[in-house]
Amino acid sequence: MTDTATNPDSYRVTADELRQFIERIERLDAEKKDIAEQQKEVMAEAKGRGYDTKVIRKVIALRKREPDDIAEEEAVLEMYKEALGMS
Repeated sequence: MTDTATNPDSYRVTADELRQFIERIERLDAEKKDIAEQQKEVMAEAKGRGYDTKVIRKVIALRKREPDDIAEEEAVLEMYKEALGMS
């Protein structure tokens, strides 16, 4: 039985293919950075127009979730607030 880690025929790394993978990942990282910068700019614009960016972030997070999950969490939150005399 041969060890696949030492058998050069079991897996070949080509410099061109490896370089392509690395360059694709680098391009995606650059795109991700650009998108993050654009998101910051939009948030700054919203803040400049008087919107609460903390609340905007919460709304965005809520829109990603299922309505049933949100309703259940809100019900539990309300129950806890009532138990603590906060309602």
